Amino acid sequence: MDRKEIEKIIPHRASMLLLDEVETKDGEAIGKYRVRGDEFFLDGHFPSLKIVPGVILTEILAQSACVLLDGKIEKDQIPVYSGLDKVRFKSPVFPGDEYETHVKIVKARAPFYFLEGTGYVDGKIAVTASFSFALTGKENLCSQKS
Repeated sequence: MDRKEIEKIIPHRASMLLLDEVETKDGEAIGKYRVRGDEFFLDGHFPSLKIVPGVILTEILAQSACVLLDGKIEKDQIPVYSGLDKVRFKSPVFPGDEYETHVKIVKARAPFYFLEGTGYVDGKIAVTASFSFALTGKENLCSQKS
């Protein structure tokens, strides 16, 4: 699916939608993001050697995971990170790279979903992580703000 189809599933837009395409196959989400080099997160990271920040790489894993949660998310719900564990950065990601994610659900106990993901560039592992999401009502998030 392309960006327009992805927008029907996940709430991210504009500069924070970090998937160009994604497909689901055999219970796994396979996402792709082409690093252009003009993204906001590269402005100061680092000016002399632009490297995609690790937090952005894990965010792209998370967005791929949200596609797997399609059908489990009710209209008034939003998926939010509830944990990020065992994150390992193996190799850097640079402008011009195509970052490919592979994410699968390993356990579910609604409203919590536990996943594992790996990000690659040219078949080489860039990051691995275990993480979890909670599906929560948007009103619950807003009530915590005050």
